[in-house]
Amino acid sequence: MTPQRTPKLDRAQVVDAALRLLDRVGLDGLTLRAIASELDVKAPALYWHFKDKQALLDEMATEMMRRMTARAAAAGGDRPERDGDWRALYLTTMRTLRAELLRHRDGAKVYSGARFTDTSYAAGLDASLRVLTEAGFTLAAATRAWYTAYSYTVGYVIEEQAMAPNPFDGDEGYDVEARAERLAAHPLAAEAGRVMFQDFDEGFEQGLAAVLAGVEATLLG
Repeated sequence: MTPQRTPKLDRAQVVDAALRLLDRVGLDGLTLRAIASELDVKAPALYWHFKDKQALLDEMATEMMRRMTARAAAAGGDRPERDGDWRALYLTTMRTLRAELLRHRDGAKVYSGARFTDTSYAAGLDASLRVLTEAGFTLAAATRAWYTAYSYTVGYVIEEQAMAPNPFDGDEGYDVEARAERLAAHPLAAEAGRVMFQDFDEGFEQGLAAVLAGVEATLLG
């Protein structure tokens, strides 16, 4: 079927509707047909703007990145990249990324593996890598350091959104006590669940600190 142009519809409207619908139904329920219904158009109208669902997910991730950048700029305040404090920059950026991913149901899954549709991310990445290289990292080491923390953050939030209470649908999250009962014969494994699946804020911070320490010990200088 030939995609039909819908005069009242543009890419930004489609992405905004898709992000709203994502929060209600999650990634599994996010179909082009459901988005078309949300916009009160026929599904073929969306193909004028996006060739398939992955193309839409790429644009959704890009829009999340744009909004994160805009919020960070609007917040102002101390900017670690201006001070040349690579550690503060490293931690602040990953905390900001996690907060943005948590704004949307399955936000980390949408973001994971996405290919940004424009180059608006490049200036920030370039500035961050410059701070690291000026602190003594080679470009290769700075890149590896940055990508390691980025991968940790996205991966952590994927697990967090799968296991923690879901603020979008009221799901109470993984039943840690029921897990402990099932693992009664394995007390260390049982207790580990209370560390892994509770207090995700503290868990993220401890893991991020470990990543930072490892990066400093193995990649700097």
